[in-house]
Amino acid sequence: MNSKTERFAVQILLFSLIVCTNLRAQNSSATLSGTVTDSSGSPVANAKISVINVFSGQTAETHCNASGHFIVSNLGPGNYEIAVSAEGFPSVTSRARLASGSSKDLNIQLEDPVGNSANSASPTQGSGTEPSLSSLGFPPSVIKGNAQEQALLNKRSRMLQIHQKLGMITVGAMVAALIASPGAKGHHGEPGGATGRNVHMALGVTTAALYAATAYFALAAPRVPGVKVRGPIRLHKAMAWIHGPGMIMTAILGAMAYSQLSNGERVHGIAKYHSTAAIVTAAALGTAVFSVSYKF
Repeated sequence: MNSKTERFAVQILLFSLIVCTNLRAQNSSATLSGTVTDSSGSPVANAKISVINVFSGQTAETHCNASGHFIVSNLGPGNYEIAVSAEGFPSVTSRARLASGSSKDLNIQLEDPVGNSANSASPTQGSGTEPSLSSLGFPPSVIKGNAQEQALLNKRSRMLQIHQKLGMITVGAMVAALIASPGAKGHHGEPGGATGRNVHMALGVTTAALYAATAYFALAAPRVPGVKVRGPIRLHKAMAWIHGPGMIMTAILGAMAYSQLSNGERVHGIAKYHSTAAIVTAAALGTAVFSVSYKF
């Protein structure tokens, strides 16, 4: 029995590792590049390129080289708004959608100072139906921003990226804990063993620690004044009202169930709802992670 349980524990740990590895692979970064030219087609050197993810707030900034070429790497998947500015030219904005691990070319043309200052990006930009920063509640001061505001946005972007990645890993750990639960409480009429309980507890504690770290990076990320919550972020935040209390309840009920089983008792009282609380919490957490990892 112990030998079977130990093999089962090893399989669960391997499964957890595979899940986490696959989730990390799904979150591989994307690259945006292109060329900035004037109305005559000549390259515009040293043009400033500001990129912001319209959902997560991730920002990046670079400048064109002497040939007007720019490249921005390490971007997460999603819809982006690109602002281009250069001395002597009106600012231009464009939109682009980046898939996970993809590379996209975006060529942007700046109008003459006396010409039309409307957007004139090439057809490679996103369609007009994609959300803009203003439609998502970003005030003009945030979209244009000064150096201090950009630094604040960059810090928030980095912390939310870590929050997203840790959320994916937490889901993997929680799924592994759910799969390991039969080894703790027993199944098919056979009682669970001490090894099964300890493996399940270890995975549960790991999940709780990862969840706490995930929550920290979301709560501690600097706030951007004047930004309204819209789109998938609303669903993401709504799910927190379920998986937050659910994670606390799951941990409390799990500790009670572990104590009862360790004393040779059957799981009884409210502790028997530990599995139910865990399943509901995992579903809410998975939905929250999915809502900001895949755009719909």
